[in-house]
Amino acid sequence: MSNSVLWYTTRGAGAVSLILLTCVVALGVLSALRVQSPTWPRFLTTGLHRNLALMTLVFLALHIVTAVVDPFTNLGWTAALVPFASYYRTFWLGLGVISLDLLLAIVVTSLLRGWLGHRAWRVIHWLTYAAWPVGVIHGLGTGTDSWSAWMLAITGACVAAVGIAVYWRLTSPAGDPLAAARTTFKAAVDRREPQ
Repeated sequence: MSNSVLWYTTRGAGAVSLILLTCVVALGVLSALRVQSPTWPRFLTTGLHRNLALMTLVFLALHIVTAVVDPFTNLGWTAALVPFASYYRTFWLGLGVISLDLLLAIVVTSLLRGWLGHRAWRVIHWLTYAAWPVGVIHGLGTGTDSWSAWMLAITGACVAAVGIAVYWRLTSPAGDPLAAARTTFKAAVDRREPQ
């Protein structure tokens, strides 16, 4: 594989990873609202969230592997797995490794969710909210196209998407997904004739 193919693949996989991780975070934030409709049941949001998370890991692995094997950077696996161990753009790559480590913690705990319990898993799952901005900052600092118009547009759209999701989550009233069914049931009980 030529060096330019590796370089383009690393850049492209990094941009796609950012977009996918943004979708995962936004869906995670919004799924807590338990929004559903007849055309979009809640299980679709959960399934989409999970599948996008898996796709994120695939593109992130491609991003990391191509960066490691690219002879231009000559990173090595230690630099890709140990924060701040790289001689090349040490701080910015270190942030990327921290983001990866946070995501790996989420993957491992998700696989062990049955043994950990829901509360412990949920606390660790909140690391996604830290992994995303650290990954964004990593991309801004180390990406060769970080300040190009197209990459700034992608990054801006990703930040806006998560910002809108967080704003919507914080300003939406706490919803009870069973409130309508409970009200209907109570009205039916109240209408029932005494025997």
